Amino acid sequence: MTLAYTIYLSFLGSLVVLLMPPHRVAWIRCTALAAATGGLALALMGCASLARQGFPVEIVNVAWVPVLGISYHLSADGVSGVLVLLTGIAAVAGVLFSWNVERRLNQFFALYLSLIGGVYGVFLSADLFLIFVFYEIAIIPKYFLIAIWGSTRREYGAMKLALYSFVGSAMVLLGLLAAYVEAGADSFDLSKLASHPYPVSFQRWVYPLVFLGFGILAGLWPFHTWAPTGHVAAPTAASMLLAGVVMKLGAYGCWRVAMTLFPSAVRNYAALFAGMATMGIVYGALVALVQKDFKFVIGYSSVSHMGFVLLGLMSLNTVGLSGSIFQMFSHGVIAGLLFGVVGRMVYDRTHQRDLEILQSMDLHRLLPFAATTFALAGFASMGLPGFSGFVAELQILIGAWRSYPVLVLLSGLGILVGAAYSLRALQKAFYGKAWVAGVPHTVHTLPPMTWPERAGALLLLASTVVAGLFPGLLLQLIEPAIAVWLAGQGQGGGL
Repeated sequence: MTLAYTIYLSFLGSLVVLLMPPHRVAWIRCTALAAATGGLALALMGCASLARQGFPVEIVNVAWVPVLGISYHLSADGVSGVLVLLTGIAAVAGVLFSWNVERRLNQFFALYLSLIGGVYGVFLSADLFLIFVFYEIAIIPKYFLIAIWGSTRREYGAMKLALYSFVGSAMVLLGLLAAYVEAGADSFDLSKLASHPYPVSFQRWVYPLVFLGFGILAGLWPFHTWAPTGHVAAPTAASMLLAGVVMKLGAYGCWRVAMTLFPSAVRNYAALFAGMATMGIVYGALVALVQKDFKFVIGYSSVSHMGFVLLGLMSLNTVGLSGSIFQMFSHGVIAGLLFGVVGRMVYDRTHQRDLEILQSMDLHRLLPFAATTFALAGFASMGLPGFSGFVAELQILIGAWRSYPVLVLLSGLGILVGAAYSLRALQKAFYGKAWVAGVPHTVHTLPPMTWPERAGALLLLASTVVAGLFPGLLLQLIEPAIAVWLAGQGQGGGL
């Protein structure tokens, strides 16, 4: 199964670029791009194979620490395939948007590819201990990418992300160890543990512990505050990965681990977590609406859109759950594109993120490609038909309506505010007045767009458009996997 080689290729690429002479800039960049592109190609082949052969598919299962029942166990289903594909797309785009990085370049791409390898590993692991190992591998490089190559308050942003992540990890680890011991302490295999009849009283305290531990990384309100700070402090590629795939690790863990292991407790907390998700949707949108920092607008919009992912999970039916996974893919490519425009195309050229100053620069004339790209990405973020966000949010709202009609109406408010902050940011950043009272007006000249920026933007735009126009390409993988999962929970159509 080719999907497993996405992990190995990423770590191999990380090692190769680390060992390269630092002055071989072109070689390092091309090697990183080759490793990321190879991972994307393997992901595409793996998804095509899953669509043909069905799933779940066992990839490898060998004993790792036999005395503790820990195995190197990889498997894949349609959800894994879609999220691995998202990671491949985000990895290639991130390398392209990092083409201008020069300082300690080999270390930058070594950490970058290690992070990618860890993300691939989480999505493909079927052993809980292995999931946790890859989960930590994905988090640690993130700290150094932000702390070393970041910008605004980078040490603070990196430390805040690390502290929140490790608190969440500790909660997850405690819950997993409790489940392991309760099941007999002989295996960390996810399917074996999921088949164990945990007492309802046990599930009721362990499930929220594990769900919230993963939910912290997913940006679940009110534990979301690390996300905007981390996005703003991170370099462009790290922002793209943080919003595009790292936050998805948390949502994936909520579903694959917490909701799978403890099905009897899921409905007990469904309304609470759905309410928290809805608060994230509305709160994130309202805060994004009043931000003056361009990157903070996108950071809080990510919190809002991740709320839809978590609301879809709490729908507990095929439509809503499928929409949640689709939203993970959709938000991953759209958020990556928005951060690419703001961080690389605009900030690296103007060294400004203040919308009041940017609106005096006439950027739609100086950077027409950036203006057009942001407009299209903004429309995708709003959920306009023809883009992936429309399909994802429609499914989530339909699925959630069956259980939480009031929350769906509040989520609709979040969509309206989302349109407002997207249009406000577009107008201020690119189509503002040529002269603004109190802001000195100067004539600007900015470097033109480079081919890596154009290629990265077009890759992400194509991804959201193809998924929006042909959603069946992803849903043919997602829906059967969700159906199998629901059947495994003993309900077949909802918990």
